[in-house]
Amino acid sequence: MKRKTVLITGASRGIGRAAAEAFAHDGYDLVLNCAHSPNALVDLSRRLEREFAVRTLCCCGDIGEYAFVCGMFDEIRLFCRGIDVLINNAGISYLGLLSEMPYEQWELLLRTNLTSVFACCKCAIPHMVSQKSGKIINISSDWGIYGASCEAAYSATKGGINALTKALAKELAPSNIQVNAVACGVIDTEMNACFDEAERKTLEEEIPAGYFAKPDEVARFLLQLAQAPAYLTGQVIGFDGGWI
Repeated sequence: MKRKTVLITGASRGIGRAAAEAFAHDGYDLVLNCAHSPNALVDLSRRLEREFAVRTLCCCGDIGEYAFVCGMFDEIRLFCRGIDVLINNAGISYLGLLSEMPYEQWELLLRTNLTSVFACCKCAIPHMVSQKSGKIINISSDWGIYGASCEAAYSATKGGINALTKALAKELAPSNIQVNAVACGVIDTEMNACFDEAERKTLEEEIPAGYFAKPDEVARFLLQLAQAPAYLTGQVIGFDGGWI
């Protein structure tokens, strides 16, 4: 049986890195992307090749640049013809008042968090349609549903991901391609390392589960989604310990 291939963006750290480990453990070949940590990505890919006897392809570059994404998929076609699972994980945050946000930062946030999802989906879909199967999983946030003060731009990009997920799922369901999003709460990643000890304790007390989720918990759920029945599509699934 042909081994499946997963593309994970933002794979050098956090949720993306944990997802790479989980999918490799399950026997998937990997296409791994990051923008700023090529050495860490290559080290990860080599370790996963050794430990799990999978094939890996590293594609380092800005996933928000459409030309780069097109070139990446040219490499993918040489590597494995096409991907079976796409995990749109790459993302950045911005904390501050919208009125004080530089326009350039807005453009960067939009390109990294939302345009990258469009670009990867657009390039991945033709192969998935041709084989009449595929899974697209978008990493979103609770703030894309409820919004967050001082994270208006970030909330807007994640809300866009949620809307794109629901609409694209309807387009692709006749081709047996499922599209879902995971709306994460507070995950223990570098993005959330901004909290000091007192802030962290206060936030943990607000979460019914009582703790920040580890990236590997998200990763295990992503693997489950990649193997879920075809009838599960068009959903934005909360993963927040009952927080909201």
